[in-house]
Amino acid sequence: MHPATLLIELGGIILVLGILGRLARRIGLSPIPLYLLAGLAFGEGGLLPLATSEEFISVGAEIGVVLLLLLLGLEYSASELVGNLRAQAPAGVVDLVLNAAPGAAAALLLGWGPVAALALAGVTWVSSSGVTAKVLTELGRLGNRETPAILSLLVVEDLAMAVYLPILTAFLVSAGLLSGTTHLLVALAAVSVVLVVALRYGRLLSRLVSTPDTEVLVLGVLGLALLVAGLAQQLEVSAAVGAFLVGIALSGPVAENAVTALSPLRDLFAAVFFVFFGLSTDPGAILPVLPIGLALAVVTMATKIITGYYAARRAGVGRRGRYRAGAALVARGEFSIVIAGLAVGAGVEPGLAPLATTYVLLTVIAGPIAARVVEPAARRLSRPPTAVILQKFNSGR
Repeated sequence: MHPATLLIELGGIILVLGILGRLARRIGLSPIPLYLLAGLAFGEGGLLPLATSEEFISVGAEIGVVLLLLLLGLEYSASELVGNLRAQAPAGVVDLVLNAAPGAAAALLLGWGPVAALALAGVTWVSSSGVTAKVLTELGRLGNRETPAILSLLVVEDLAMAVYLPILTAFLVSAGLLSGTTHLLVALAAVSVVLVVALRYGRLLSRLVSTPDTEVLVLGVLGLALLVAGLAQQLEVSAAVGAFLVGIALSGPVAENAVTALSPLRDLFAAVFFVFFGLSTDPGAILPVLPIGLALAVVTMATKIITGYYAARRAGVGRRGRYRAGAALVARGEFSIVIAGLAVGAGVEPGLAPLATTYVLLTVIAGPIAARVVEPAARRLSRPPTAVILQKFNSGR
């Protein structure tokens, strides 16, 4: 590895990502699809294949996953997660059934087997918290009546990931039923222990890590997250879950300060993670799975809108707000790529990477668009039929 070539490649990639991020902001889209496309361009079979920096980017991608899940966990305390789970459990069940089933069915119809079906079910199940939050902020809907229902459902999905990822990892690494059951029990036991520690001793842990010095805080929180993520991976629970649980365990001012201090690092390494996933995908493999990805995207966008509609209706939101809630949840992103990355890394099914990339690209582009166009459509749907007839009659006079 030549140092000069490494620096040139990394500098060029990061500069391109900065330009793409600015472009995404200009056109009002999430930068995730542009980062994935950049990875496709820099990978094997792309326009500018990398010569020396792929190994470094691989390590950066691992750190990106840890930071993504760590900061997601920092947004919630353990008690908040448990409370949201109780309040939105029915909507969470509807969410799981409607949105995981199409992915699992698609994998089985393609002949990929039950483990790939479990992975693809997760890819189609979970909405992108980052894209959804960005859309709600940009459209000025944070104060809307449907927003608490949207956020609660996202929290339930996040909490469900703390159980789902260990289960997926256990099946990915197992060689048989007995081995898979053993890995699953170890994974669930580890998650349960960490959640109990977070609920009972989270404040003590927060006090131990807390410091007014930003540099020391970053080193302490990031070091703890990487350490626990590594130990979790040793137990075959997945580094992502370990980082997520560290975030849950920390609360109060230390969590708020850590989010502020670590957000720029998260953005940088998350971008590297999406690029690396694109690097691991052969661009030539996307075209054959494009019809499947498109069909899966159309079906699961509809099921996610139904999910949001149901969750908002349970919260007593009006009809227009229900449609807005559903459209806000359409985009898939971070977790979908993490899940696909785990499956591809375990060698489950080579076709999963291009299909997941295609699927995320389609939904993450369609999500912000759907959130914008649903308002006038919902307004028409919520009007009484007599009002629509009168408008047509008056326009024809």
